[in-house]
Amino acid sequence: MAPFGPALLILLYLASLATSCTEQERSSLLQFITELSYDSGLSGSWENTKDCCKWEGITCGSDMTVTDVFLTSSSLQGTSPRPLATSPACCNLNLSHNFLSGSLPMELVSSKSIVILDVSFNQLNGDLQELQSSSPVSFLQVLNISSDLFTGRFPSTTWEVMKSLVVLNASNNSFTGYNQFSGSIPPELTNCSTLKSLHAGHNKLGGTLQDELFNITSLAHLFLHNNQFEGSLIGIGNLTNLVTLDLGGNALRGNIPEPIGELKRLEELHLDDNSMSGELPSTLSKCKNLIIIDLKSNDFSGELAKVSFSKIPNLKILDVVWNNFSGTVPESIYSCSNLTALRLSSNRFHGQLSERIDNLKSLSFLSIVNNSVTNITRALQILRSCRNLTTLLIGKNFMDEAMPEDDTFNGFENLQCFPKTLNLGNNNLTGVMPKEIGRLKALLSLNLSSNKLTGAIPQSICDLTNLQKVDLSGNHLTGAIPTSVKNLHFLSQFNISSNDLEGPIPFVGQLSTFPTSSFDGNPELCGPMIAHHCDSAETILSKKQTAEKEEKDEKAIFVIAFGAFFCVGVLYDLFELC
Repeated sequence: MAPFGPALLILLYLASLATSCTEQERSSLLQFITELSYDSGLSGSWENTKDCCKWEGITCGSDMTVTDVFLTSSSLQGTSPRPLATSPACCNLNLSHNFLSGSLPMELVSSKSIVILDVSFNQLNGDLQELQSSSPVSFLQVLNISSDLFTGRFPSTTWEVMKSLVVLNASNNSFTGYNQFSGSIPPELTNCSTLKSLHAGHNKLGGTLQDELFNITSLAHLFLHNNQFEGSLIGIGNLTNLVTLDLGGNALRGNIPEPIGELKRLEELHLDDNSMSGELPSTLSKCKNLIIIDLKSNDFSGELAKVSFSKIPNLKILDVVWNNFSGTVPESIYSCSNLTALRLSSNRFHGQLSERIDNLKSLSFLSIVNNSVTNITRALQILRSCRNLTTLLIGKNFMDEAMPEDDTFNGFENLQCFPKTLNLGNNNLTGVMPKEIGRLKALLSLNLSSNKLTGAIPQSICDLTNLQKVDLSGNHLTGAIPTSVKNLHFLSQFNISSNDLEGPIPFVGQLSTFPTSSFDGNPELCGPMIAHHCDSAETILSKKQTAEKEEKDEKAIFVIAFGAFFCVGVLYDLFELC
């Protein structure tokens, strides 16, 4: 072993030289951390160790140079990280989800080493400075500046030197504020010939969508939602690599052009909340990989039958609510066996539902509210076969038809169509409140006001222990207030005014906290919180009448027949409304 002694010592010495980061990198990192107003204790831990490769959030390569600075969600406060631009080997700089402020140093964007730069979810602000076209070419591939406070015009010349850019995210994706970039999409973006993902949603970008945008043929994901773009989609057929197209929440006009069929890889199409019109092109059927089609809140018209949905076998969500589509529900839709959500509400569809709807084995959400669908009894008999259906909204159809028999509702055991808020006020509903309403265990708010309901308040309402708001005012309800109402511990609003209720108000629990206006218009009610106080005779009589009323109501015809089931009113907190 002796002959190897000197050689081994030399190797150990050389290894010791390569086990720590360079002094320049160490100095840059320390300068950055000391310039912060709050570093969550990082500076103390860093200064205790000379080798920055061992610091929290720092990763080094095999040559012991810093490759990654990952300090996301570290509660860092202070100005932007200009010193880190001098690190010669750092390729991934992630400072997202902190409280950094000030402008974004363009030295970071133009760095010759940084490949991924993520400063999203901070408080960076001001204009995004331009890189001149004469600047050295940037090696940056991913730039994420979303959810900051940037203002001013979207940069233009900067993109001329960012030819390696693959992903650009300048949108707002969460709850920490919006960027407010204005202006239009700069034509210089076409210089980013490798750009695959462009996110610039939730800004103030506007103007007409330029032809140059449709010439970035490398794009796979285009997100420009919630801006102020106008114009049409002429040229969309050039983006043959698109997988996701989201232009929702703008002011686009015109129709969907025939060349949409060239987007063979398209999986998600979001054109919701625009002012688009016309009929859907039959070429949409050529987008065979579509999973989501969202066209809600436009002015599209004509028949959906122009699109052969049987050629789009992967479709899971079809949302065309709030348009002017007409005709019957196309038979080809029933070939989409993967469909989970179908929303056709607020159009002009007519006719009966097809028996083929039972082919939609995965369907869990169906809304056809506010159309002219007919034959309610047959519709319910057909829909019973959709065993995975949990949400069914079919109100404002079946005009002048008789309520179906009670047994028509058998087979809907899986339905959970009632959201946390049920509002059926002002609908002229008649009959008694069904005791089955007590099954809606998740209900937080119940509004049946201004109808023509009769009979007693069912005891089962007291089973809705999560209730926070109850409004039964403006009906013809009779009998006593169920004493079990005291079990509704979360009740913050309660209104039974303008009815024909009688007997004592249970002066317990939450009921003792409500104003007298909650009980007005019930001359036979009595209690310490209203002008009419109870005597012992009224209390005894009330108990007897309540018992008789409950026995009678058990035998009453269930006229309302789950009126809520038909979404006659407004259902909130459910897929953005019916």
